[in-house]
Amino acid sequence: MLSVNATNLTGPEHLDAQPHTLPPLPLNRPLLMIGHGTKDEAGRQSFLDLATAYQALDTSRPVLPCFLELTAPTIQEGVDWCITQGYTELSVLPILLFAARHNKFDVTKELDLARQRYPQLKFHYGRHFGITPEILALWRYRLQQLDQPQYNPREISCASTVLLVVGRGSSDPDANSDVYKLARILWEGSGYSTVETCFIGITHPRLEEGFRRARLYKPERIIVLPYFLFTGLLVKKIFDITAQQQEQYPHISITCLPEMGIQPQLFSVIREREIETQLGQVQMNCEMCKFRLAAVTHHRHEHHHHGHEHHHSSHATTDPYADLESYHQKIWHVP
Repeated sequence: MLSVNATNLTGPEHLDAQPHTLPPLPLNRPLLMIGHGTKDEAGRQSFLDLATAYQALDTSRPVLPCFLELTAPTIQEGVDWCITQGYTELSVLPILLFAARHNKFDVTKELDLARQRYPQLKFHYGRHFGITPEILALWRYRLQQLDQPQYNPREISCASTVLLVVGRGSSDPDANSDVYKLARILWEGSGYSTVETCFIGITHPRLEEGFRRARLYKPERIIVLPYFLFTGLLVKKIFDITAQQQEQYPHISITCLPEMGIQPQLFSVIREREIETQLGQVQMNCEMCKFRLAAVTHHRHEHHHHGHEHHHSSHATTDPYADLESYHQKIWHVP
């Protein structure tokens, strides 16, 4: 198994340099950054490091990392500190990939508890990360890197590769379906023969079943993508199971990407979410619509070349998407 270290995948300047400037915050309101919490010390430290790095980009207001469970500091401790400093209005951001039970109920329950203790408190609760262009750009870049000789010595084509996306797994159908959505968007236009989606806990299909399904396509290569922000017990479990699979199926080249880790793309997403809480603009996620992406991306040229296709496509006698290779080439073109 080829396990890829995040530090080996430093990206091009526009992706992996520190953001030069962050858009200014309208208010100097403290930010509670809430992580899930983990018993894994490396995972805990990664979250604290993210908060420290985000604070360093703008010291105009305090950034307080807190954890929902399993480790300290707790949300109540973060609130206590703000009260001692004289703050009564706080922005709260869940540093979570999906809107599942933790985000919808558990964090808000903690905020309700804090409000009972301090009736003067006002919270401005922000959006989870969701699926954003920045996060997709990070994963796409990492996937492209895997075609370099050191990661693909046998020069296996994308067409002989299955992508296996592994989510955390949740009791919330909304969050589970978002993993499928992310997997599908990453697959569209990638050239990979197919994508399979699975989970490491709570729900099904589990990772072992994901590998079984991936093998049905007789791939020469399987790429495992753990859709996690930080390392932890579950990410390490994904690496272990992947290594076992490689031992069992030595004829398939199996590569495991690292978790996201602290990346500049995350800082820009956090900043957008923080500004939303300050302006009262927490809203639905329209960022992934390909028409909106095209409208805000002036340097893309393909819509000039394909501008009139959509007038005729409904009458076309041949399916323009029938061939898989041409499907991958056409899917992100905008009519």
